[in-house]
Amino acid sequence: MTPWVSLAWQAYLHARDAAPGHRFRWTYHFAWGLDDIAAVFADLWERVGGRSTVGCLWNDDLQGTLLRHERYGFAPVTSPRGHILADLGAYREPASDFAAQVARLREHGADLVTSAATATDLALFHRQARAAGVRPRLITCSRWLTYPHTHTTPAPDVHGERGDARVATLVYWSPDHPYRSGLDGTTCAELARDYERDTGAAWLQPLGLAHALLETAHHALAAAADPTDRTSVARALAGTRLDTVAGILDWTRGPTPNVALLPLVGGQWQPGAHGPRLVLVGNGAHPGVPVTGELMTAHRPPTA
Repeated sequence: MTPWVSLAWQAYLHARDAAPGHRFRWTYHFAWGLDDIAAVFADLWERVGGRSTVGCLWNDDLQGTLLRHERYGFAPVTSPRGHILADLGAYREPASDFAAQVARLREHGADLVTSAATATDLALFHRQARAAGVRPRLITCSRWLTYPHTHTTPAPDVHGERGDARVATLVYWSPDHPYRSGLDGTTCAELARDYERDTGAAWLQPLGLAHALLETAHHALAAAADPTDRTSVARALAGTRLDTVAGILDWTRGPTPNVALLPLVGGQWQPGAHGPRLVLVGNGAHPGVPVTGELMTAHRPPTA
């Protein structure tokens, strides 16, 4: 039995040739949906520009296909809110040139961009856009952008481009989240503090998910009628609703069998005294998660 984490549930299904409603026998997943990412990003777009045309920098792989999907992608969430998604054209990773995408961004007059690019590809796009005189006010990007600049590539030029672009991203866990482990009472702040003390390394978002995974395993084995029988353990997981350091994980509600949702809020990488820091800038769907800073754009001072 394999719990999966850190992958949008739509991708978790489609990577296994399954559709929503399919029930797997042994695997259980906790994460978020592409629709949840779209809602977080739309909140941020609206804070800097109301209803907007947004340039979409999406690849030609499964990820880009799902983001474009008429049912599971961004459009079903963002279009009813008045946003126009302008597809800048699919590209192959790793990218070598974004001239065509920059030209389409200019044609559509979009000054907001959303993407799921790697750090290196996003830096290349931003560099070429800037050289062409195109300056997005805000870039929202998931995937690798949930990590600090220095963890995704050692290239300093990539760090500089990302910092200059004021990239906003999704946040699924931080020391500022208000959750507590149902196993031992550990808070998010305590988990991050203890990790940094014991390892000498900075906390990363997956830390909270790793702890929640252990909490889930402990609960499933304790709740199973026979913890040595995988069918019994799987049955216990299917009926699990659990308070964890990553939030409430509820496999009884869906959005599809075998999946529990994690809450998402908006964050942004901003300059800090010890390098880039992840600031929580939007909590529209989860007001219990505190905002710790103001959203900044590339052209304007911080917005309220």
